[in-house]
Amino acid sequence: MEKRITKGKKGKVPEITKRDEVYVGLDVHKVNVHAAVRINGDEFTTAVLPAQPKAVLAFLKPYRAGLRQVVYEAGPTGYGLIRALRAEGISAEVVAPGKIPRPVVQGAKSDQLDCRKLAEFAEKDLLREVAVPTLPEEADRQLQRLRDSVLDRRRKAKQKIYGFLLQHSLAEPENLQGWGRKAILALQKIPMSKMLKMTLDFLIEDLLHLQDQMDRINKELKELEKDERYAAAVARLKTHPGVGDVTCMQILTELYQPERFENSKQVAAYVGLAPRVSQSGGTRTEGPLIRGGRGALRATLMEAAWSWVRRDKRAAKVYGRMVKNTGSAKKAIVAMARRLLINLWYMMTRKMVYAPFAA
Repeated sequence: MEKRITKGKKGKVPEITKRDEVYVGLDVHKVNVHAAVRINGDEFTTAVLPAQPKAVLAFLKPYRAGLRQVVYEAGPTGYGLIRALRAEGISAEVVAPGKIPRPVVQGAKSDQLDCRKLAEFAEKDLLREVAVPTLPEEADRQLQRLRDSVLDRRRKAKQKIYGFLLQHSLAEPENLQGWGRKAILALQKIPMSKMLKMTLDFLIEDLLHLQDQMDRINKELKELEKDERYAAAVARLKTHPGVGDVTCMQILTELYQPERFENSKQVAAYVGLAPRVSQSGGTRTEGPLIRGGRGALRATLMEAAWSWVRRDKRAAKVYGRMVKNTGSAKKAIVAMARRLLINLWYMMTRKMVYAPFAA
């Protein structure tokens, strides 16, 4: 009869062979890493480690012969640890936090409990891993996300100026919505008290700084489009009506490694454009969108979908039919954005240009 490994004591690691099955769950934070080890279906030990790849690798070394998988949740610590583990030949995955099984009634929660659950779920194959970007993919995506962040801050800076004018009963200059140079100069010439003038000058200075940042980021993204990794894909995606530079780069950087999606439903769910389906017996209803993905990408796809409908008669016909069927222009444009996303995914994976569909 094969000897069964029982729960270990601190510092006592049994001899692990290839016949053993070892699963490790990690709860990774900035300062430390909580680890839980399961061997042959039983919890063996837990530990608290420094948040350093070398410390984690040293902890895992005695279990390497039977080590099946190491898992931890995607989070603010990024992908440095998993890259270090994989570089040493360890089977490791980062898992999606939103896809981890949760009890209906939440009980106690701690870092130690979290890593123990991760190890158990990994052993039972209940976790869904996320695709780990390469270092260049991650850097490119970060630049695109920086643009999204600056764009949002610039929008809020404009809202602050609008609010300032409204609060103090100051008339808006002509063409302020365009936010051109003439509109900014007109803002600065509005008569007001010294203190109000100082406040407005700071708000304008903040806006101009953000506009300068946006120009610099857009210039870098324009150069990135010409990179050999993106140039051909950008040219193909631009053949789709309504799709421009911003949509291309956002799709290409957020949907890195597009071949990892098995079907269009997975793509829509990843971006957050999949409806929540409820089916019972012969009744099937579609509810609100399932939460997921980045809001900035969905917003860009919505804008591109509107542009598509305006430029393509076939798309306009489909949109009109959806409005009639749903009774909602908002639902119809969301459906068109989902269609647009799936079209772009097919074009990326099949390396094809846009082909008009039959309405």
